[in-house]
Amino acid sequence: MSLWVVVGGQYGSEGKGKVSAFITKQEDIDICVRCGGPNSGHSFVNENGKTVVLRQLSTGYVNPRTRLLIPAGAQIDPVILRQEMESLDLRPQRIGIDRNALIIDERDREEERRLHLRERLSSTLCGVGAAQARRVLRGSDVRLAKDVVEEHSWLRECITDVSNEVNAALDQDMKVLVEGTQGFGLSLYHSEHYPKTTSRDTTAAGFLSEVGVSPRLVTEIVVVFRTFPIRVAGEQAGPLKYEITWDQLQRESGYPHSIEERTTVTNKVRRIARFDFDLAKKAVDINRPTKLALNGLDYLDYKSWGVRTCDALSNRSLAFLKVLKTHVGMPIDYVGVGPKLSDLLNATEIECHASELSHLTAPR
Repeated sequence: MSLWVVVGGQYGSEGKGKVSAFITKQEDIDICVRCGGPNSGHSFVNENGKTVVLRQLSTGYVNPRTRLLIPAGAQIDPVILRQEMESLDLRPQRIGIDRNALIIDERDREEERRLHLRERLSSTLCGVGAAQARRVLRGSDVRLAKDVVEEHSWLRECITDVSNEVNAALDQDMKVLVEGTQGFGLSLYHSEHYPKTTSRDTTAAGFLSEVGVSPRLVTEIVVVFRTFPIRVAGEQAGPLKYEITWDQLQRESGYPHSIEERTTVTNKVRRIARFDFDLAKKAVDINRPTKLALNGLDYLDYKSWGVRTCDALSNRSLAFLKVLKTHVGMPIDYVGVGPKLSDLLNATEIECHASELSHLTAPR
């Protein structure tokens, strides 16, 4: 039996989807559970060079034998979910949607527009927060997945009890991975920047609650960082410590061409900043990971772009890993050197090299 939980350590877009897909293939995970709603996308570049973006389903689909579940704590936009299933040619028998998952409808998107959430908080206006608010108020207008199978007949075959499935699987010594959403720095409860947060808790404990599984069963918690954290566009989205420009990043990294990232849902250029070691330490303290992943070593130094062994990482990349380990008190287990799934490396061999670089410091 193993129960993995993948958590973002900053403000989202740390590469949780890529890490979840990597672990699902490497560990041959039986069940992947995707928390959250369609307001955030998990993406990676596949072996054909195509960017895959998922807003409802787990990136664990890359393992053809893995069952994909959406838990009771999630919010579902049926149109987006069906589009993802069709685009990936996934049979309904492979998908399980908890009967108590919350259904988003047009009134939720309208309510977020009425409240000017984009102007106030850079909301994606997908209706996730408004739908969750209706659920908390427990009105008669709330519809769960089990309530809409007549309207969306294709859902009928997918309805299940995710908590029962996950607990039964673990009792049978199977492997389960819970793919968290967004990032620790956006937690409704634990961010220092409320109300500039998302509408849910984004910790490992919060995701376990959404699924309905005991923390006692967890075997691995993976917190994912990126070398340069991002937040969505606009100061209204919340503060971003040590913010820099994409031009600065290009110059310092040695990238041979201009670089920028855009948000998955709204397609706006993201803000980017230098690594915040204090935020990383807090994410580690609250989530207590057993493993860490760090994406974006190519942003730190283009010499590390696309390398296939840890031996080939640049000295600057290795020095950063050493400083991060010292600050958070544990080594890095996975490192990303590009956007492809194949650009994620097991970092078990890094220690012997990093120990030789004590004279180097992290980049300014």
